[in-house]
Amino acid sequence: MDVEHFDFDLPDARIALRPASPRDSSRLLQVQPQMNGSTFSDHIARDLADLLRPGDVLVLNETKVLRASLSGIRPARAHGGGSDVKVNFNLHKQISGDSWRAFARPAKRLKQGDTVQFSSELSAQVTDKQDGGDVGLKFNLSGEVLGQAIENIGEMPLPPYIARQRQVDEQDNQDYQTVFAVDKGSVAAPTAGLHFTPELFSKLEDAGVKIARLTLHVGAGTFLPMSCDDTDDHHMHSEWYTIDNETARLINMAKKEGGRIIAVGTTALRALESCASADNEVVAGSADTDIFITPGYSFKVIDGMLTNFHLPKSTLFMLVSAFCGLDIMQAAYKYAIDNKYRFYSYGDTSLLWKNKNV
Repeated sequence: MDVEHFDFDLPDARIALRPASPRDSSRLLQVQPQMNGSTFSDHIARDLADLLRPGDVLVLNETKVLRASLSGIRPARAHGGGSDVKVNFNLHKQISGDSWRAFARPAKRLKQGDTVQFSSELSAQVTDKQDGGDVGLKFNLSGEVLGQAIENIGEMPLPPYIARQRQVDEQDNQDYQTVFAVDKGSVAAPTAGLHFTPELFSKLEDAGVKIARLTLHVGAGTFLPMSCDDTDDHHMHSEWYTIDNETARLINMAKKEGGRIIAVGTTALRALESCASADNEVVAGSADTDIFITPGYSFKVIDGMLTNFHLPKSTLFMLVSAFCGLDIMQAAYKYAIDNKYRFYSYGDTSLLWKNKNV
């Protein structure tokens, strides 16, 4: 499909630079596709328990965000003249105990074989360069020691549309992490989960809503803008997920009993759809997924999804358009903009129900 179909005008004023406080006071737009269009209704996140039914299952992504934004110095080259160069890196995928892939800025100042110094203890060698500023880094440390070094000197990897407008600060260490995060490994937050509080979980339990948990380590590639004109030419970066037997059993049993499966975020959705069997059951396991969902995709597991408002022409807006229908999502986003909903990672959220007519 032509990527231009997924464009829309978004005023800068609609981009949230800080989250709502408390988290569950953020606004929630419910989108219910109908035979002849859709119904939009305005709520707040803490109303979620009232919008679901007993026996429904919310599927959370328990991944925890690393401080994956690093700044380093590429020393002046011995025979090339010039001076030291500061380069910013956003780690996006761990390859081995001592190696990561990262997006570098400015990547043009790097070449294969360069050494980057991050601190007196931490350095890395550039092993290769790919399109889009994607570089390979082999660090001088490995395993847990490397992980701790990254945590010590790194910052929270706020998306570029926030980081361009303000500095990352101490408050982001709390704000850009879900209250249920467990498994460290993401370089971007599963932002639909940022709206949950202990109080909201209590309301959901009282309402008979079940909670299932999985892990998908979010890579920064998920949020990259499209660099091609046709969706057929785009390749997603892969992300690792794991789903245990208890989660698979809970979801499959709920589906048989008539409960609805609601993915909390596009990350949980991608994991669930990646592990679905031919008869639409969830199969426990661990794997990498580069699933790319666009209109025409047939959803196998989920009935609903909680998700924030996404970038124009992004793979995430394509995903929600596949779920509800492109015309409906264009109308929903226009409604959200006109009614001053807050967009992106720190913004408001939406509860989308599957359009059975697409």
